[in-house]
Amino acid sequence: MRNKLIGIYKTLYSHFGPQNWWPGDTPFEVCVGAILTQNTAWQNVEKAIVNLKKEKLLDPHRINKLPVKNLARHIKPSGYFNIKAKRLKSFISFLCERYDGKVSNMFSNGSGNIRNHLLGVNGIGPETADSILLYAGNVPIFVVDAYTKRIFHRLNLTPEDITYHEMQEIFMENLPSDAVLFNEYHALIVMLGKNYCKKKPLCKECPIKNCDFRIL
Repeated sequence: MRNKLIGIYKTLYSHFGPQNWWPGDTPFEVCVGAILTQNTAWQNVEKAIVNLKKEKLLDPHRINKLPVKNLARHIKPSGYFNIKAKRLKSFISFLCERYDGKVSNMFSNGSGNIRNHLLGVNGIGPETADSILLYAGNVPIFVVDAYTKRIFHRLNLTPEDITYHEMQEIFMENLPSDAVLFNEYHALIVMLGKNYCKKKPLCKECPIKNCDFRIL
């Protein structure tokens, strides 16, 4: 499995090049983006973040004081804005109460139990929590998404009903514990899923040739 994972990584890196994820000017912006990107395309999240910046609201203490309805209006481009406004407020309340609104304070004593604390925040699941850990905190943890499950099942490397934790373990047990590597690998998987390994795959153009699912 280790050789297969490394081989796939090298193939994707050679095809797509470095991705330099995650887009965000600050760790706090990365956290906001991780929550807003649930069930939507990144370009929609960018519009929502631009709205917050224009109103000088991209600050934990300011958002913490902002009524949910007002916040929802500003993040409308991200979709499901009423739900996401509540989730974002929950995270920021957690950040302000525990860490004085500073993401750096959250990671100052290492990752510790931060993941469990994040999972205790309303609306934050494993993928969002791990995105915050990896991309905002540089913690070496592998982020699993729908693309990951789809691609590696089609490659006949994982079962279709694999759980998030089981999928994550495969990467973390077979690759070096390296935040830069995990960051790049996940970004490359997203590129493959968005451009080739779609629900209706473009197998002829796909850079991965040795795929059992391959449609010729």
